Parts: sequence; C-alpha cells; structure tokens
Amino acid sequence: MTLDLLPIGQRARIVAVDWPSLVAEEARRLRALGIEEGASVEIANRGVFGGRDPIAITVGRMTVALRRVHAAAMQVETQ
Repeated sequence: MTLDLLPIGQRARIVAVDWPSLVAEEARRLRALGIEEGASVEIANRGVFGGRDPIAITVGRMTVALRRVHAAAMQVETQ
C-alpha cells in the first residue's frame, strides 16, 4: 500500500520510496526530515479541498505536511 492510502491514525513503516519519481530538491528535503525507508509514520490528517492535499503525517514527534504525489511514491506496511 502507498502512504497516501493509509487510513488516518494507522501506524506504518516506510519500506520503499520511488526517489526517481520525485524532484531531486524535494527528495533531499524529505530525507532531511527523516522521511525515508525504515521510518515509522502515521497519517494525522488530510486536506479537505480538491485533491485532499496536503496530507499531514507524524514522523517521530514531528508533524509534516506532504503533497499527495509525494505520499503516493512511498510504499508502507502497517504495524
């Protein structure tokens, strides 16, 4: 399953990221925030307009807003 399909409140671990599908600068920022393979994440909230962007995820004690396209590039397994 991809991160954008994970239900709100469900914990998961990122198992793979399609880094080539992301803009290089955006990929660097995500890695700098600890959003990479092996990270434990949880969907905190989703936007309510249009494409339901952004998606708020919790990584450790930090909450980060992601675009749906970024979350769709991440394969996760539930914990």
